[in-house]
Amino acid sequence: MLSGDIGTVAIASVAAFLLAVLSAVAGFGGGVLLLPVFTALFGFRVAVPILTLTQISSNVARMWLNRRELRWPLIGWFAAGAVPFAVAGGLLLAHAPLGVLKRGLGVFLIGVVAWRRWSRTPRKPPDRAFSAVGAASGLGSALLGSVGPLTAPFFLAYGLTRAAYVGTEAAGAVTLHLSKVAAYGAGDLLTSRVLFFGAALTPATLAGAWVGRKIVGRISDRVFVVLVEGGLVVAGALFILGA
Repeated sequence: MLSGDIGTVAIASVAAFLLAVLSAVAGFGGGVLLLPVFTALFGFRVAVPILTLTQISSNVARMWLNRRELRWPLIGWFAAGAVPFAVAGGLLLAHAPLGVLKRGLGVFLIGVVAWRRWSRTPRKPPDRAFSAVGAASGLGSALLGSVGPLTAPFFLAYGLTRAAYVGTEAAGAVTLHLSKVAAYGAGDLLTSRVLFFGAALTPATLAGAWVGRKIVGRISDRVFVVLVEGGLVVAGALFILGA
């Protein structure tokens, strides 16, 4: 390992830890905010596979820490849509134009928060609707690295909060990230450098998930929802600005 790689691992590990804590508290956000950091360090088309590897470890940890609150029917429906579309998006990554898609997603996320504020009692989506949520999330995540905020409004509308929300969202994310890894491998994007950094950053993401789980147990449902909605607005603004 070169000295430059040591410095890069140190910077990326600090960012991965802090944003894994955020993900463990809000159920998402770490990937969206890590992507600009990793892009600056590695370049976009290398950053996305590295980010995916770190997200697998982070989501597995969040899933395990909240395993007693998982909603398995939702996870199954989500995976049914996420897996095939994540594979398709992973194969398209090397050639897809991404700018318009990112800005459109940003507008959608901010619009969802505005809609939730205006409609205080949004209708609870049926379980099978999560196959469509999974499909959109799988495709977008494979192309953009992370679209965790895209799923948040639907899990919130279903009535999930805190441990049930964080764990169920993480379990669904594991299915799509594993599918993305398979597609990136088929597209020759899993280089030795990508695998090295993915492994090197895993301890930081696991530690962040553990710390975040401790924080979640200390906040109320109302504060939790406010944190998630605030994260949606920040993520939307980053997408619109092209971060």
